[in-house]
Amino acid sequence: MKGLFRNRQNNSAILLMGGSGVRFKSEVPKQFHRISGKKVYLHTLETFINSGFFEEIVLVCQEEWIDEVKMDLRAYPNAPLKITIGGTTRQESSYQGLLACKKTTEYVVIHDAVRPFVSERILLENIEKAVLYKAVDTCISTADTIVHSKDGNTVHEIPKRSEYLRGQTPQSFHYPLILKAHAANRGKNTSDDCSLVLALNEPIHIVMGDEQNIKITTELDIFIAEQLFRLSPFQEALSSTECLKGKKYIIAGGTGGIGKEVAALLEKEGATAIIASRTASEFGADLKISTNVQTICEKIHAKHGEVDGLINCIGQFQVKGIESLSSAEIEDQIATNLTCLIFCCQMAKIKAEGHIINLSSSSYSKGRKEYPIYSSTKAAVVNFTQALAEEKKSMKINVIVPQRTNTKLRAQQYPNESPEELLDPKDVARAILNLLKSNITGTIRQVRLNHKEKQ
Repeated sequence: MKGLFRNRQNNSAILLMGGSGVRFKSEVPKQFHRISGKKVYLHTLETFINSGFFEEIVLVCQEEWIDEVKMDLRAYPNAPLKITIGGTTRQESSYQGLLACKKTTEYVVIHDAVRPFVSERILLENIEKAVLYKAVDTCISTADTIVHSKDGNTVHEIPKRSEYLRGQTPQSFHYPLILKAHAANRGKNTSDDCSLVLALNEPIHIVMGDEQNIKITTELDIFIAEQLFRLSPFQEALSSTECLKGKKYIIAGGTGGIGKEVAALLEKEGATAIIASRTASEFGADLKISTNVQTICEKIHAKHGEVDGLINCIGQFQVKGIESLSSAEIEDQIATNLTCLIFCCQMAKIKAEGHIINLSSSSYSKGRKEYPIYSSTKAAVVNFTQALAEEKKSMKINVIVPQRTNTKLRAQQYPNESPEELLDPKDVARAILNLLKSNITGTIRQVRLNHKEKQ
């Protein structure tokens, strides 16, 4: 992808992050709220950094938030970043960003920092078309009927829907053209940069955007964005080339099901899988008991030293209504699905920048009849993992949420299910290894069945 255009050393990007949070109904501007464990604007910034398309990235920020941004940017010491103070309007902030660009800039990509789902495909096509046509807007079609009302009370016209698009960002330009457009239209307070170029009677060409390239404006948008991150593929992890060879990982519950597949894949990668479970040969113990976990972790540390990560795959799945469960069964399910996981996270000797991956279930999002204890503990696993990621900032801590998976545990409860409708444990294991190769943290990563592959 990165080799399809030339002279990217003369490309600049401007991220506009001057929103006040008025519509968001918060004292903290929307760009500083967290989605999937990370501030909104940092998700956006990382896409721009990882693309490799830009010689510099200019962040346009309100003055009172600059110190916080400077602190955040310490995490990207090698990225070509620059901060500048924005204006009182979007147009003025965009102009200040343009003035902050290097004098050698030929093409500039201007993007809302609160659109964290922009893709490398959109960025690439913006640059390529800006080179060809000098001015580009990112747009998507609309499924809704467009209604024109002059007063907001009555309908004056229903225009032809196929002739109207919804504008997104980025908007990209030949640098001299957009600088001229701003200089010629100072003080007009327009809502985007393309309108300034149109005022010069210059044509604007279109790059097709994406429905997921949403702008975070309201609290509802935050909720939607969280769901999009949970459904998104392992784009960050798949782009990583980190090698697992020589690394050591504890797998709690690695003698069967998903844990066994993870162990096999780790061994293929040249890593060491250290199995800890009730039936493990070397590090075997009932991990529901805290003293057992402490003893096992000390033994592992004595033999292997600090490990590179912990993968918690232990679980118990029992289809039984709440009225039919005994006190002992309830306590055992909670201990197996939650308590031992917490003990392992607390006591395992993991390197300061290592990984913790916890296994949850798609049932975490809604309590399910017939297995209420299981689904509630899996919801607790998600919340615990997110909290732990906030607490241990230097580590990469994530939770995997697979759909129904073809394991022996599930087959015992649902013997008549078709394997064609279930995830292969190997697919979940591969998703876990992808996370081990990434630097992301605080995320909920869903693994879903791809029916196309089954056909």
